[in-house]
Amino acid sequence: MDLESGKILCKAKSLTTREDLSIGIRGSIVDFDTELLKQVGVVSLSSTLATNSVVEGKGCRVALVCIGSEYDFSVRPDFDTVVEGGHDLHGEEIHPLDEDAARKFLESVKGRVDGVAVTGYLAVRNPDHEKRVKAIAKEILDVPVICGHELSSGLGFNERTATCIMNAKLVPVIDDLIRSVKAVLAEKGIHAPLMIVKGDGSMMGEALAKEKPVETILCGPAASLIGAMYLTGQKDAIVMDMGGTTTDIGILRDGKPRLEPEGAIIGGKRTRVTAAEIATSGIGGDSRILVNGRRIILSALRVVPLCIAASQWPCVKEHMMKLSGVQTRPTPESFGEDNVLLDNEMFRTLKMPKDESMVSDADLKLLTLLQERPYSLNEAGDILGIHPFTFNMHKLEGYGLVQRIGMTPTDLLHAEGTYVNFDAEASKAGVEYLSRRVGVTPEEFITEAKQKIREKLCIELMKELMSEEVGSYNLTPAGEDMLMKAIRHKPGKDFNCMIKVNKPIIGIGAPAGVYIRWVGEVFDTDVYVTEDSDVGNAIGAITSSVSESISFLLRPELAGEEDCEFEVFSKLGNFKYENLQTALSESERIGREAVIASVESSGAEDISVSVDRDDHKYAIGAGESSVLMEIRLTVTAAGKPKQFTSSQ
Repeated sequence: MDLESGKILCKAKSLTTREDLSIGIRGSIVDFDTELLKQVGVVSLSSTLATNSVVEGKGCRVALVCIGSEYDFSVRPDFDTVVEGGHDLHGEEIHPLDEDAARKFLESVKGRVDGVAVTGYLAVRNPDHEKRVKAIAKEILDVPVICGHELSSGLGFNERTATCIMNAKLVPVIDDLIRSVKAVLAEKGIHAPLMIVKGDGSMMGEALAKEKPVETILCGPAASLIGAMYLTGQKDAIVMDMGGTTTDIGILRDGKPRLEPEGAIIGGKRTRVTAAEIATSGIGGDSRILVNGRRIILSALRVVPLCIAASQWPCVKEHMMKLSGVQTRPTPESFGEDNVLLDNEMFRTLKMPKDESMVSDADLKLLTLLQERPYSLNEAGDILGIHPFTFNMHKLEGYGLVQRIGMTPTDLLHAEGTYVNFDAEASKAGVEYLSRRVGVTPEEFITEAKQKIREKLCIELMKELMSEEVGSYNLTPAGEDMLMKAIRHKPGKDFNCMIKVNKPIIGIGAPAGVYIRWVGEVFDTDVYVTEDSDVGNAIGAITSSVSESISFLLRPELAGEEDCEFEVFSKLGNFKYENLQTALSESERIGREAVIASVESSGAEDISVSVDRDDHKYAIGAGESSVLMEIRLTVTAAGKPKQFTSSQ
């Protein structure tokens, strides 16, 4: 893109190659004009890799050290301990840190983890204990260590701990992505700065992204919101971004994405990540479609579509063609999706484990076999002489060691001929196999599966709209019945229902042209899908700004008083000032210095600084004046990325 004129000069897309990300990245720019590539002054990367890893429960091995409090395990680490310690709301130590217990635990996980998360009770008021445990971990283990206070200044021990675990799990994921991108850029002679998009839609430098990869969660849909506005000129709209793994829904109001005040929710888990308010649903073009008993199920797991796999590996197509002669009979429902064994699903090895003790002997034999080519579990079991249910596929997928090949929404379009870009014959064979298991015709299978996708997208949209409008999505049976009548456009015995959405929908992503248009038809609203909607995310990524914020909490020593000492808490440390005015001016000064230094280190120029003040007051009684309880001061610096020139 020419950033001065805003003109898109050329575009390209390539499939994600998880076994080696650089292959897919290289494929996306290989056909670009070489002379144009020589003129590139800045590169910006928006990736759904972090979001997808969280949604799919993937990532590296993490040890968690909790100080002074138990954790609710909404996001599970691989190893964990609780040690004595912690502070109170004023930052005063309430229990001394048990360094010996922390050291003993960290010694026990040496060589067994890839990252460490450290969180302390009320560490946002005083991070001393977290810092001391981090130093011990660095001394014992040669892995990244992240503390809760480094990621968030907000209260909420469990949410902060979940964020910290996510961050530790994502460090190698994002590091691998950045290294892959830079390797390809170097091949093409591009030496421009690499910027990474954050969850709030702004950019950060690669060094900060490696340290805090969790901040890239939801950066994909955040960039799509910005790109959607750029492409259509619509400043008030609903944006639905359908990718391979997820569909992300956000709302533009007056040209700005609304930020989630309490922190982003990913896969139903509350975090302390500052991000655009996005509803993320595990339904995308590559989502797994399976049959359990006679039920068609949409799964959040991303798999390689049969049509794409058949184009890459001839053995996949051969296997699928053989299934046409296989007799199937109804099978009882399994207790879980992970236990459903389907012959149309195959697996391939992405990488071998660093530590073979991570997996069983049977799983190690399977990984070795799958390095040759994809196999179904029944095929692999016959070759290895091992019952297929012995393999722990959930664990192997969770560690990112294998990738599943199977039926997807993309295959449905190939099988019916709506969208044919790869091997449609493999998709048709997969549909025929699954339709026999359900006991319907292939045409009926496609219709029912597409209806489930349509309903899922519509329900997820209404969840977001209703949650914002009324504060929750707790439907009574009557409310659920009315919603489904409106979505299905099917009358009941005595009444019909219709819902009209009063904002246009902007579709982003390659599948948007088909699936998102359905949603507009259901809710009687306009749908915008432009010729560049397939790269709307990339457009948003390159047109955003470098930004960094820091928050200060100012609290009076005497509640309700302003002419007294004030305590100030932030991730930069705790301070005391003689009065409110000094506390405000010093916090702003310190904040300005910190955020300007941060965006400058990320390569920003033309920097502007804004200060937002939010006073929290408490009304004593009816007719009485309110008193000041605390002030939240947020200092933000923003600038455009400095462009590289050949003279540099």
